[in-house]
This record gives sequence, structure tokens and C-alpha cells, in this order.
Amino acid sequence: MTNAHSLQEEEVRYQTVLGLDPAGKGTLEALITGLHDESWRVRRAAAEGLRRLPAPGEVASRLVSVLGERGETGARNAAAEALVGLGDASVAPLVRLLAHADPDQRKFAADILGQLGRRSAEGALVGALADPDLNVRVSAVEALGHVGSEVGARAVEHLLKEPSALLRLAALEALAQLQWPPPLPVVVPMLTEPQLRRSAYRVLGLIPQMAATELIIRGLSHESRATREAALSALGTQVGVVDASLRSEIDIEVRTALKRLPEAVAFVSKAFEAEEVSLRAGALVAAGALREASLAVQVAEAAREDRLLREVIRTLSRLGSDAGRELLGRMAELSLPARAAAAQALLELADPSYVPALSALLEWAEDDLRAVAVKALGRTQSQDAVRPLVMLLDEPALAGAAVRALGVLSGGCREAVLRGLEEAMERHPSPAAVAAFAHAGGVTALPTLRRLARDAEPLLRAAALDAAVDVDPSVGLELARGALVDESSRVRAAGARAVGRVGDKLASALLKRALQDEDIAVQLAAVEALGECGTTERVPDLEVLVTHPDGALAGRAVRALARISIVRPDVLREAAHHADAEVVKAALQAGAVSAEGVALAIELLGHSGWDVRAAAARVLGDSGGKECLNAVRIALEAEQDTLARRALSDAADRLSRR
Repeated sequence: MTNAHSLQEEEVRYQTVLGLDPAGKGTLEALITGLHDESWRVRRAAAEGLRRLPAPGEVASRLVSVLGERGETGARNAAAEALVGLGDASVAPLVRLLAHADPDQRKFAADILGQLGRRSAEGALVGALADPDLNVRVSAVEALGHVGSEVGARAVEHLLKEPSALLRLAALEALAQLQWPPPLPVVVPMLTEPQLRRSAYRVLGLIPQMAATELIIRGLSHESRATREAALSALGTQVGVVDASLRSEIDIEVRTALKRLPEAVAFVSKAFEAEEVSLRAGALVAAGALREASLAVQVAEAAREDRLLREVIRTLSRLGSDAGRELLGRMAELSLPARAAAAQALLELADPSYVPALSALLEWAEDDLRAVAVKALGRTQSQDAVRPLVMLLDEPALAGAAVRALGVLSGGCREAVLRGLEEAMERHPSPAAVAAFAHAGGVTALPTLRRLARDAEPLLRAAALDAAVDVDPSVGLELARGALVDESSRVRAAGARAVGRVGDKLASALLKRALQDEDIAVQLAAVEALGECGTTERVPDLEVLVTHPDGALAGRAVRALARISIVRPDVLREAAHHADAEVVKAALQAGAVSAEGVALAIELLGHSGWDVRAAAARVLGDSGGKECLNAVRIALEAEQDTLARRALSDAADRLSRR
């Protein structure tokens, strides 16, 4: 009953503190009273309430006075928490507290300034390094580890020659935190002091010198496990700061040192379980140096830490083919980051023995992982990889990757690839199979492509034409002439694209008919082709299309004219008044290189579409002069859309610097 009553009273006090009006009279003192409550819940609520009061400077000074109440541990800690929460307002009162006569108060001030992490306190903390009280000096060093710049780091570095081991230890940790490497000769003697050794190794890892590397590697074979772990952690830090050209030399030295250690593999394996990231980074370096395939899974799992991903892939690639087979066999057990890293490494490791396991990966659901398996199959250079890759040519998501992989595979086993593709096309020809066959067969595929160009299936006729252009442009152009009068619009469009890619002098005449095709897809292909081959004879036709009601056709005509570098000002202006915003943006882009285009962009700052206004702002930012700045500023003042405002603001910034 008593306990229940006590809890009820506590709840009443807690709710009372929560209900205090921040602007109310007497709230400050009520919350200060709350800091002295026997309940931690009430103290925390009071500390949080103090952060919401007006006049934070006055609040901070009042809280500092609580720090001096010896015997009120709970209140002092709650006051410290509140001071940290007040942020910048606490800095000045705490800096003044550093000059207090009581060393306990000075230490408290240094501790809280460290938690605040404000660079503005650095000068005062550097001054506190000369405090007559050792504990104050140590607290100041620790605080500088959080807030120090070069000034603070240099001041802390001087303390490494102090006789006090406690002070040197704090200085080493602060320098490690600040990523400030001290001179090597200063660090070396501390490697022999058990109390300082681990921290000395931490800063040793920051020194990008081979002499430091040799000391670290020497530590790897030390009789003490703690020292070996400190050295391994230093190694993990140092590989991130040394010149990349030294990595091979470091790997050799690490391997030599670890070979002298009977339990080296077990030691490295255990290091992968550590919380410390630098220790796991060192384990990666050691695993790569040992080339121990049994560590492959642990190496891959280290990828769960993003910062280690690059080193993980490097290490896996160094572990060799046995490691690759180990990863393939246990892929289902790996975490997603580990699986992704392993897949990347497998591209480097793949050999003919990987085909069965890589084929099994094709059954997985993740398309990105399957795509890596497809790519790796191509690198195995094994005839056994042909069949699984050919099977994927009918799968839209992976057909393109399979075509490329078969192309790579044909470099080592061309006959097997061609045989597999011929069988596939006899059984069930597909556009992807046609592309792969042309890629692998080259000119020897032309008779088949000519035959397929007359196939009953329009998809195959179009695919054969696309492939023939890649193999032999003259044959492609020959087939394109027939394709332009094909009954299928898909084939006629392919014919137009082929003419554009070849760029023959007869392209203008061949594409004239396609421009007037009844199917919009053929017209679009013809417009693209005219832009690609650069012929100028059809420019009047393109200019007419700029006003076409179909936005896709009009926009593509504008872009084609821009590619040919013929966009007359009146045509540009017509396009800028098109009802389709995409055509207007195409006009802006096309005119970005001309004075007319810049003038048009200024006008379009008042367009009804936010995306057009944003595009106009980008054009002005890229191509306008300082005379455009006023128009952009006026538009910026009136703009309501967030993205358009951002584009206008960026343009104003760029124009103001011209």
C-alpha cells in the first residue's frame, strides 16, 4: 500500500512538472526544484522542461549554480543533462566555470563542454590543459577529443611527453578521435608501456609511413592477444590512409608475420566478431594476405558495414577460386549485403568449375543477383555455360544480359555458342537470340539474317534488320530499303532506324516516305533517324512537324533539328508555344546555345507549367548573362513551387557571380 501511495505521489509530481507553463511566472525555480526530486522520471522531465524556457542564457547560469551543490548527485547530473540540451547558450557559463576555485567544478565544466561538442569552447579547453589539477586536465583533453581542430590537436599532442601516464593515455585517445597522427618517434616508446600500448597502436594506424606499418606488423605476432588485436585494428585503420601502391608490399609483410603465428586463422576469424570496425577492417587485410578460403563467408559478412564494402570485395577477390566455390555453395545463408559483395567478387573469380553453382543461382528470385550470375557465366569461358544462357534469351528481364554474356563467352568458345544459338533459333527463334547470334557470328551470320529478314514473324524481321546493321552496314541498308515498304509498322520503323544509323547519302530520300507513314511510330523513327544521320534536305519537313498536335512527334522534331544544328528563331518560337509542355522544354533545350533561346527562356519564366519555369531557369543559369539576373529574381519572388524555386535560386546564384 505504501509503495502504491509512493508511486501515486511520484506520478502527481511528474505530471505537475510536465504541466508547467514555460512562460509562466516561477516556472524556472519550479523546474530547478524538480531537478532535485528523488525520482529520475521527474528529474528528467524537469531537465527537458528547462530546455523549452525563454531566456536560455539565464537558465544556463541558474543550472551552473546547481552543479556546485555537493551531495546532490542526482540534481547535478540532471543539470548537466539540461545544459547539454540548451546547446550554445550553455557555452559561456561553462567556460566561466572553468575558472572556478573548486577543481570539482572545473572538471564538471570540461566534461559538459565535451558533451556539447561546440568548437567555440576550444580556446578555453586548451587553456584548461594547464590546470593545476590533473583530473581537470584529463577532462579537458577528453573534451578536446570531441571539439578540437588543428589548434586543439597540437595542444593535446604536446601532452604526450608529460610524465603522467593517465594524461598521456587521454591524449592518445583524443588524438585518435581527432584523426591526428603524432610524430612516430613520440609514439614508439609508448608501444612498450602496457597501460598505453593499445591507444598507442590506435594512433600508429593514423601514420601513413611504411616504418609505422612495420611496427604494426611486428605487433601481429606479439605473444599477447590484446596486443595482436590492437595491431590488427591499427592495420585496419592504416590501409585506409597509406598510398595504394604500398598495398602489395603490406600484404606480403602481413602474410609473413601471420605465418609465424600458429593460430593465425583462428585469430583472424575471431576478429571478425568484434564490435570495433577498425578491427574488422584489419581482419579483412589479414584474411586477404593469408588467402584463406575458409574465411570467405566471414569476409563476405563484413560487408554489412558499408564502410568496409570496398575492402570486402578486394579481399574476396584475393581468396581465390576455392573461396568462390565456398560462397556459391552457401549463398542462401548469406545476409543481403554479404550476398551482393560475394556476387561482385564472383565476377573476378569465375572459372569453368563455377557453372553448376551459377546456373543454380538463376533459379533465385532476386533479379540483380541473377544478373550477376548471368555475367559471371559469360566469364567462365566454359561450353557448359552456353545452354543456361541461351535458355534466358526468352526471359525479358535477363535477355539483354544473356546476349552480352554470350558475346563474352564467344571469345573463348565461339563454335559452341554459335551451335547453341542455331539450335535455339531452329527451335524457337526470338529477337534476343537473333541479336546474340549476330554478335557471336559476325559476318558468318549474314545469310541467316537475310533469311530471317523475310520471316513471317514481324518481330524477327525487325530484329534481323537491327542485327544486320551492326554486322555489315551495307547489308543493313540493303535490307532497310525493303523494310521501309513492309506491311508491318514495326519493321518499317526498324527500317527507318537502320537508315539513320547507316547515314547513307540516300537517307533523305529513303526517309521521306517514312515521314509520311500512316503509323506514328514509323514517323517517330524517321524523325529520330534524320537527327541521327544529320541530313539537311528534310529540314523543312521537320520544321512543319514542330507544330504537329502530337507532342511526341513535335518534341522529337525539335530535338532532331537541334542535332542537325538548324533551329531557326521563328521555328523555336513556334515550338515554345506548343500546348505540350514537353515540346516547350525541348525548345528551351534547343535554344540554350543562342541569344534567341535565352530571350525565350526569360519569357517562359511566366509559363503556367512549373516544370517549364524550372527548365527556363536552368537555361538561364547555364547560358544567360548578368542582364538576366533581375528577371530571375522577380520570378523567384513570385514563385510558389518548391522545385521551380530551387532552380530559380540556383540560376540567380550563378548569374550573380558573372
